[in-house]
Amino acid sequence: MNLNIIYAVGAAALFGVSTPLAKVLGLDLSPILLAGLLYLGSGLGLTLVRLIHDRCWKPSGLKPSEWPWLIGAIALGGVLAPVALMFGLTLTSGATASLMLNLESVLTAVLAWVVFKENADRRIVAGMLAIVAGGLLLAWPQDSAQPQGWLGPLMVALACACWAIDNNLTRKVSASDALFIAGIKGLVAGMVNCSLALSLGAKMPQITVLASTLAVGFLGYGISLVLFVLALRGLGTARTGAYFSTAPFLGAAIAILLLGEPVSLTFWLASLLMGLGVWVHLKENHDHDHQHVALKHGHRHVHDEHHQHEHSFRWDGTEPHSHEHEHMPIRHSHPHFPDIHHRHKH
Repeated sequence: MNLNIIYAVGAAALFGVSTPLAKVLGLDLSPILLAGLLYLGSGLGLTLVRLIHDRCWKPSGLKPSEWPWLIGAIALGGVLAPVALMFGLTLTSGATASLMLNLESVLTAVLAWVVFKENADRRIVAGMLAIVAGGLLLAWPQDSAQPQGWLGPLMVALACACWAIDNNLTRKVSASDALFIAGIKGLVAGMVNCSLALSLGAKMPQITVLASTLAVGFLGYGISLVLFVLALRGLGTARTGAYFSTAPFLGAAIAILLLGEPVSLTFWLASLLMGLGVWVHLKENHDHDHQHVALKHGHRHVHDEHHQHEHSFRWDGTEPHSHEHEHMPIRHSHPHFPDIHHRHKH
């Protein structure tokens, strides 16, 4: 299996487990404060990991032209989306909100295909529809509860739209340091949302609950986002979003294992649909003659057919390694995804 697919499924699994894990730990907090602490745990944890990994603080490597993309992703996906979702949850049922959250993967793919011109063939569209259908089935309300008015669902839809834009903007900087991207997003979003919650009267939890919340945020939001960025780098936005939309299924499966919740027919039907969608994506073989234009960027790489360059520094032959490098124009044919080296037109 392609390593980037493992990154995407791993991101979905970690994010999916965060909800049942929070339930196991008994995290009963103000919704906005909970969102803020989860993001803060992500930011603090990843910043610490980056400091230990690099043995000091190093520049992010982002070019000046890339900062607007990252700032937009943080503002929309880290700050506005969680607040919109929490507000929407106060005005609609949890079942309805869960159902509407599946809009994120659909909007992510539509924006990737229509606005950012990412390639998609019929197989990928069919696989995504199967995955989304499984998510809709899994989240379908099991009772007669109806949403109260239209404002609540509208706010949930707004949150999904913000996250969809966030996913596409993050792809623009996915070649850069994934730890930095995820860490700075967590720190900014965490501080903003925690400040908002505290200003609205929320109280900080006891130290044991606080530590548990931060830990869940580090794994379910932090490490998950790092894997998501790595997947964006190798798969493109729409495909990564499709794999990530299996998170509700993975979260439900983990809840069954951890909490002993009963397994319903709906769960097995959703599993079948999502499994079918993932299988269709795994069988993709996109191969055609394509042109690479000159490109200069920096990311972790090995010297494969796309990375035949000289080094301006003494290199000991260690691979993979990371540095800024230049790609010369080349034309060839091989199976590929719409990754950071294959964003060409068709």
